[in-house]
Amino acid sequence: MSAAETVSIQRALISVSDKTGLVDFAQSLAGHGIEILSTGGSAKALREAGVAVTEVSDHTGFPEIMGGRVKTLHPKIHGGILARRDEDSHRAAMDAHDIAPIDLVVVNLYPFEATLAAGADFATCVENIDIGGPAMVRAAAKNHDFVTVVTDPADYAAVTAELSAHGGATGLALRRRLAAAAYAHTASYDAAIAGWLASEQGETFPDRLVMAGRRQQVLRYGENPHQDAAVYAGVNSRPGVVSAEQLQGKELSYNNLNDTDAAFELVAEFTLPGFDRPAVAIIKHANPCGVAMADTLTEAYRRALACDPVSAFGGIIAVNRPLDAQTAGEIGKLFAEVVIAPTIEPAAREILAEKKNLRLLVTGAMPDAAAGGMTMKSLAGGFLLQTRDDGRIDAGALKIVSKRTPSAAEIADMLFAFRVAKHVKSNAIVYARDGATVGIGAGQMSRVDSARIAAWKAREASGVAGADGRGADGSVVASDAFFPFADGLMAAVEAGATAVIQPGGSVRDSEVIAAADAAGIAMVFTGMRHFRH
Repeated sequence: MSAAETVSIQRALISVSDKTGLVDFAQSLAGHGIEILSTGGSAKALREAGVAVTEVSDHTGFPEIMGGRVKTLHPKIHGGILARRDEDSHRAAMDAHDIAPIDLVVVNLYPFEATLAAGADFATCVENIDIGGPAMVRAAAKNHDFVTVVTDPADYAAVTAELSAHGGATGLALRRRLAAAAYAHTASYDAAIAGWLASEQGETFPDRLVMAGRRQQVLRYGENPHQDAAVYAGVNSRPGVVSAEQLQGKELSYNNLNDTDAAFELVAEFTLPGFDRPAVAIIKHANPCGVAMADTLTEAYRRALACDPVSAFGGIIAVNRPLDAQTAGEIGKLFAEVVIAPTIEPAAREILAEKKNLRLLVTGAMPDAAAGGMTMKSLAGGFLLQTRDDGRIDAGALKIVSKRTPSAAEIADMLFAFRVAKHVKSNAIVYARDGATVGIGAGQMSRVDSARIAAWKAREASGVAGADGRGADGSVVASDAFFPFADGLMAAVEAGATAVIQPGGSVRDSEVIAAADAAGIAMVFTGMRHFRH
């Protein structure tokens, strides 16, 4: 048995939820003399447009029953789709039972995901789980040797072109491509349903995990030029880099996307109660090189840039407020790869339009930093799945362990620095003063090295024209995990830090506390760690 290279289409079955382009497509089918079977709203839309339609119930001789739950689940439908035209026994069965072949199946499914996103109740969501649609799609895709299946209106043009090129027939290559798309369509649909039902039962990690994504773009290459890559959109994704509209600039790279996501998630921290202020994050290689919040976006940008203006060159800039003209003018003085904002004022867009290579992204909204969700990391033979790090500490949760009590200003800066540290690769050390980072140490094997690097960076930045020259002096310091020895703490003291925020929990906590007391600095424990690998 072998597939025919081209298959003439005599009869089509159309039953779609998404009616985009449907009438034009059906009219092109009718132009080739193709008989059209249809159901419900699809039949009504076609009939009103003057397209001749045969109701499925008339074709099968069996009425729709159970409120429409049973209408296409009939041998005259599935036999017409599944029959192999080159099998004598199949043709004999069709003749014996008066089953006419169906050569084209155009089906997309009940809008389950849209129903769920709209906040519908459980019963309504269940009613929007399609049964007949997936059955027809899978049957047609299985029998793609003889049947063409279309699940996406975006493919109507390809089918129309094929019919014109082959005199009302489709080629095997197109049928196989469409069959693969059809199985992906039903798999994605089932993944959404399975995920919803698992969440309804309170299952964070179900026994079998199913997920789906829609390819947004094939990228030029991956993390390195010899690697291939693509970006996919998830189901019910949060606003961010994947859903953003690119207003200008070159194509986004794999690294651009990764770094921009890191930047936007960081500034989203400063949209939550207690920290809801204009904020800017500048990211390089997925680590922040400057973060600040201020009364205005422009001031936040200037202070974020002052933390490490050298590393900021060629970086990613994220803001958590509408990007205004004044801030855009400041950003325009620096070479940046990407700027991402929830909205962009027309005057700001006009200013940045002069930077032809700058990638400018607008998301329409900020992601909910408290919304939870999952993160994933691939492993050989599998992957790790965990809930997003949405843990946060407020002043009431701090445990003061030093003899000196921190001032209100120190507490505010410590909470700010600890939020930033959550987004810095471990081992992470963040010096901050007056709501802005002044030194960041990231990704070192030793915590004391991170403390020293952050202090060195603060000293280097303080020597830049326009800087206040203070380095880390008078700052607070945040550590994403406990200090295993007092040496890391002493490096921060030597840099000029006056207060320390850290999780605590080391077997040498008493030694570290004693060192803090000897130095006369304040120290608080959070009881929460923020490793980021």
